[in-house]
Amino acid sequence: MILVLRALGVGDLATAVPALRGLRAAFPGETLALAAPAWLTPLIVTIGGIDRIVPARELEPLDGAPTEPRLAVNLHGSGPESHRRLMALRPGALWAFASTPAGHHDGPGWHDDEHEVRRWCRLVRYYGVPCLDIDLDLEAPHADVPTGMTIIHPGAKSPARRWPPDRYAAVARRLRAAGHHPLITGSAAERDLCVRVSALAGLPEEAVARTGLNELAALVASARLVISGDTGVAHLATAYRTPSVTLFGPVSPQRWGPPPDRPYHRPIWHGTRSERGDLPGPVHPALLAITPDEVLAAADEVQHAAVPR
Repeated sequence: MILVLRALGVGDLATAVPALRGLRAAFPGETLALAAPAWLTPLIVTIGGIDRIVPARELEPLDGAPTEPRLAVNLHGSGPESHRRLMALRPGALWAFASTPAGHHDGPGWHDDEHEVRRWCRLVRYYGVPCLDIDLDLEAPHADVPTGMTIIHPGAKSPARRWPPDRYAAVARRLRAAGHHPLITGSAAERDLCVRVSALAGLPEEAVARTGLNELAALVASARLVISGDTGVAHLATAYRTPSVTLFGPVSPQRWGPPPDRPYHRPIWHGTRSERGDLPGPVHPALLAITPDEVLAAADEVQHAAVPR
């Protein structure tokens, strides 16, 4: 068995897809198990080739994982905590970034400023596994959702990555006037934020979506346009090649942005240096420098770019 650890969120999973597919191709006869949050299952099954999902939470003991896998692969982080979680299972071998605190001296060195997709491809290539950085596409899930919507996703994990609600509302209001059908999406914890954006934009009550991950992914896959901050929905837009505008700050798109050769994905970034993405707040200055007019201009550009679906 090959056991891979990636116990994080939607965007984290999406950026690890090329590395996961490289591992699948390199070990065609092996069971490939992925340790990840169970709620990501609707997205994991669209990657293809994952034989088993081991429910896991970030940096918690892997109690449900099989012991002594032939190979454990750390696609979670630099260590030492994630290394130790895998080492506790007594794998035959561990593929991971070098970590002196974890006692793992094999593996390449960690680069803080590396793009997340290239990071994990570089790791598996170090161990001889070919990996295509551009292999980011996912199969659209089946769900009964409206198509052709303009998805506006105002939430993000940390306050520093949330563009102000009144600005999202201004964009939604003007897009609606231009013939779009805005739909405000977010997690259950972000519902109050979504309702506020919808109310400020003067949208009807049904413009606030209630979705699980499967429905959200289906909405993005069939959407006309996606506007969001640097969060999981932006990576879904990349995975489905849906035209998108992503607002960055404090983290640079050089680390988490879409492929630079896709004119239908437009990152906006006014930062001077990339910082941690989990800053507690307030809203990062790089985000506050972005105006609704700039977002609307970018939205017009990406909609007119050719999208190979």
